[in-house]
Amino acid sequence: MRHRVDRSTIWRYDGHGEPREFFYARYAHPTGAAAEARLGELEGGDALLYASGTAAATAVILAFARPGTTVALAENAYFGTSVLFGELARWGLSFVEYDQTGPPPDADIVWVESPANPALTTPDWEALRAQPGLVVCDATVSTPIYLKALDEGAAVVIHSATKFLTGSHDALLGATVTREPDRTRRLREVRTRTGLTASPHSAGSLLEGLDSLPRRMARITATATELARRLDGHPAVELVRYPGYSGLISFDVADPRAVETATRLIVNATSLGGANSTMESRHRWEGNRIPHGLLRLSVGLEDVEELWEDLCLALA
Repeated sequence: MRHRVDRSTIWRYDGHGEPREFFYARYAHPTGAAAEARLGELEGGDALLYASGTAAATAVILAFARPGTTVALAENAYFGTSVLFGELARWGLSFVEYDQTGPPPDADIVWVESPANPALTTPDWEALRAQPGLVVCDATVSTPIYLKALDEGAAVVIHSATKFLTGSHDALLGATVTREPDRTRRLREVRTRTGLTASPHSAGSLLEGLDSLPRRMARITATATELARRLDGHPAVELVRYPGYSGLISFDVADPRAVETATRLIVNATSLGGANSTMESRHRWEGNRIPHGLLRLSVGLEDVEELWEDLCLALA
């Protein structure tokens, strides 16, 4: 379904010279508001959109941290999150990485990822509910189809909506979802003041992506489950990680660069969550925080047999 995208940046005041619901696009715009309502329905909270997933993460830190705040970050979570936190160290933010399959250390904010990208571990929700810090969950890989983290004890859910939510590799977009009105208000305030607002084009892509999200994720999960099973039995594959849902698989091989550059159907590119499958060696970006041989495969909508043939040729 095609959604109308309102690309205006200004709207006329009312007859009394007062701003209407939409008056300047940095505050809000119709396409963004429609997409936020749809995503909020799926997550069971109030959604806000941002210019990228990293912009959403930045807004969360600016909204709820201060100099001296300590963040406990899930090990092997998205590399860009740790880079962002490191960049903010000069402003008094500190972070420590921990194994999210167990209890977190004492921290003001506990930042988990379900599942972690690319290690694909999942958090210990019982332990998270027992600690007093603000729990932030990056649910990019799960999507609300497989996880509603607000129901599990998260105070803030974050998405890189560039990935599975839009599913088209044509829009940079981030999102947060909260249930506490004061948290939503504070995030909206930070977004407006810092100019982190999403574009109408990206919001329109999200609306289209959400239309097909249940069908896409069902097909992607079925394909990924089968590919993970076959990879686990392949003699050239040393280890397979797959949480049992969604489209992200990571597996270890002896020479990841040789494998990633040998595929023809699977695109050797970064990012994940699109209709076209992508695969890359993550060591080039993350260094020794992950295994040298780790390949991250994002499964798309292609035929499972064609994908398997492509993988087999590359692994050979």
